[in-house]
Amino acid sequence: MTGMTAGSGGGAKPVVVITFAEQLRPTYLAGADLERLSAFAEPVWVPGQDRQQASRQPGQRGQQTRQAPRGPSVLPATQELLDALPRAEALVICTGAPMVDGALLERAPRLRLVGELEGDRFANRLDVEACQARGVMVVDTTNGSSYPVAEWALAMTLNALRNAGHHFRRMIAGEVGQQDREQPGYFFGELTGKRVGLIGCGHIGRRFLEYLRPFRCQVRVYDPYLAPEVADIYDFIHTSLENVFRQSDVVVCLAPLTPRTKGMIGAQELDWLQPNAAFVNVSRGPVVDSAALIARLKRGDGVRAALDVFDPEPVPAEGPLSEIRQLPNVFLTPHIAGSNAESRPRFFSLMVDEMERFFHGHEPRYVLNDRTLANRRGT
Repeated sequence: MTGMTAGSGGGAKPVVVITFAEQLRPTYLAGADLERLSAFAEPVWVPGQDRQQASRQPGQRGQQTRQAPRGPSVLPATQELLDALPRAEALVICTGAPMVDGALLERAPRLRLVGELEGDRFANRLDVEACQARGVMVVDTTNGSSYPVAEWALAMTLNALRNAGHHFRRMIAGEVGQQDREQPGYFFGELTGKRVGLIGCGHIGRRFLEYLRPFRCQVRVYDPYLAPEVADIYDFIHTSLENVFRQSDVVVCLAPLTPRTKGMIGAQELDWLQPNAAFVNVSRGPVVDSAALIARLKRGDGVRAALDVFDPEPVPAEGPLSEIRQLPNVFLTPHIAGSNAESRPRFFSLMVDEMERFFHGHEPRYVLNDRTLANRRGT
């Protein structure tokens, strides 16, 4: 691959070893980003485990709530990777890479930076503490998918306020006519000036706040891990979960799934929603009690929802929870908020930005530290 060579250890440029499943390389590694990296570093490509094999291992997507494992690597390091590590000053990993633990770090005495591209929101491939003990910085550009998710959060907010699910069902049923003036989307459908409540204010939440600016909304945020100065920077009220529900016209769930957030939104929290309020979830389905959500939406007081995620997924075609498909006050999409072709190369593009900052003596932006780990592990 152009710009990715075995190199020579005596050059001035730092060696950056990149390893993950070979099948991911065409969609993750854009030529322009490799050229940018090659301008200040020597990239070395080492194929990892194939994607299918890696997906069968623990510690991948779908098991994001557990803490980083200890002991042997989840996936074994290949001999090619072990041969490349002694020269590496940075290591970039993704699906198909081995666990970066103390044993692997021993093989990389020059290592200064480890970067996870995507899929490691909860450090399942990284023993961050082991890296910290050796003075190795850890960064994570999983937030590359936050861009489309924040856009979809805005779209779903507009859909929920207008009760788009209701209108779509009327049209496909063959009904004619324009606006249904008897439903809440007619009376409470505009976003401008509304009170918007956010549950979680990480990368997605902060980008979503930028999109809300033209609508001049009054924003309330619940996020127990948020640094106090963020509320001042973005000009919102940092408050309790109860206040977010009780004092908002639309509540948008952006919380990650952790042991602490699983089932966090249940019957009591949903009961706090005011009549004619809207509820949006583009985070993870298990954050919300599905049965309680269905019950709340069936109450008939104007509450409506727009959901990109549900528990379980895919949304059941049969059984009690399948009722979410038929409710007239629900707009559904099949967990597509973060999935598009543009987001895939962004993970590596952001990582090159981080490498450029680090190797030019600046501070990276997406460091995994004790505070971010506490959030992701729900501790």
